[in-house]
Amino acid sequence: MPLRATRKRRRLSMTSLIDVIFLLLLFFMLSSTFSKFAEVEVQAASGGAAALGDQALAFLRATPAGLTLNGAALGVEELPVRLRDLQAGKPLVLLVNLSAEVDAQAMTDILVAVRGIPDLAVNVMGAS
Repeated sequence: MPLRATRKRRRLSMTSLIDVIFLLLLFFMLSSTFSKFAEVEVQAASGGAAALGDQALAFLRATPAGLTLNGAALGVEELPVRLRDLQAGKPLVLLVNLSAEVDAQAMTDILVAVRGIPDLAVNVMGAS
């Protein structure tokens, strides 16, 4: 009976594995972003009768169909202009009422649109 020829096993080279790992690391580092997300400050509406004094008051309702400011329909782009008109030099309190079907992106769009308005307090009321 002939003896089998014994093969000598080759050692596995780790060089190609290390190359692939570095290429993947480089790919994920270059394709990711390292920017900090902007923070939007929100206050919850409180249920108490407070004196408004010299503050103006505006009511914004957000539904899946769109926005209404004090009962008049408008778009997110028009919101800062209309709020500045309502301010008339006085501090403004904006009450935001969200319907249950409105998603978080719509709320973020509203808050980003009104962020630059001075003397504006935004109070978010619960979904109705």
